[in-house]
Amino acid sequence: MQIDHCKDYREMSQKAASLVLEDIKKKPELLLCTATGSSPEGLYSELAITAEKEKELFKQLRILKLDEWGGIPENHPVSCEYFLREKLLTPLSIPRERYISFASDPEDPARECSRISSLVETLGPIDICILGLGANGHLALNEPAAQLEPQAHVAKLSEESLQHPMIASLEQKPSYGLTLGMEEILSSRHIIMLVSGNEKKRMAEKFLEGTVSSELPASFLWQHPNVKCLVDRGVLESYSFPAR
Repeated sequence: MQIDHCKDYREMSQKAASLVLEDIKKKPELLLCTATGSSPEGLYSELAITAEKEKELFKQLRILKLDEWGGIPENHPVSCEYFLREKLLTPLSIPRERYISFASDPEDPARECSRISSLVETLGPIDICILGLGANGHLALNEPAAQLEPQAHVAKLSEESLQHPMIASLEQKPSYGLTLGMEEILSSRHIIMLVSGNEKKRMAEKFLEGTVSSELPASFLWQHPNVKCLVDRGVLESYSFPAR
């Protein structure tokens, strides 16, 4: 894993955008898997700025949604669907035919996960996967557990996930999550891990120790051959980063 200590959130976002744009210029039709939340929001803003000047750059780009809160209408402002449409899909002019997305409130959640897994197998592998560090070390909605699921699945949400800023204000919380599995994520050709948020300081320190455990799903990124981890140094000002 290549760790880059950024001076602040803006620099982290700009560096992440540069990495994504570099790969898009090499492969315009690449499949970009996108997380939601505050960590990647700055990255998407940088891509939106580029799209204003170079719209043709994104005319073949394909987008895959990493995960979704289950049981919430897709047009609800807290849904991952709404977030991606506002922050990425509309600014980059990504049409439905170039977007792979979990339905947020499917009749049969397990069947919906099977549908997404089939599409990933057919249209993948993922070229770039954008990830953030969960408050309890989860990766996408792959929660800490004795055994992790390899394929897209219906996830039982932890208490930490139910306090995520996207849904913290909801009186009625999501009843489950829909997420890509660990094997699908780790099969990505290139992973960009974004570590930011003061509330994640303790978990960031554990993650950066490099010990791999299913109780800290994000730690499996240490076994991937092409991960760039961008850390907002403001989160860990007093932390002594290990040499890797």
